[in-house]
Amino acid sequence: MANYYCVYCGAKAGSVANLTAMSCPRNPDKGKHVLYEGALKPQYTCKYCGFKAATIANLTSSTCPRNPNKGKHSPAL
Repeated sequence: MANYYCVYCGAKAGSVANLTAMSCPRNPDKGKHVLYEGALKPQYTCKYCGFKAATIANLTSSTCPRNPNKGKHSPAL
């Protein structure tokens, strides 16, 4: 069974439909989870500052000093 992840918080679901049906606490628009469309990796890198973490959830849990929207780290594809 494939797993799908949210780009904003790293939440995992078994289908895109299930993932995108749930609210995301880290979505800047206060909306639903958004599908991470990059490849699964052993390590994720922030596209703004280069910070690295083992999971999307860990990467997106802290504020990024270079995010132009004053938001969290965001995974590079």
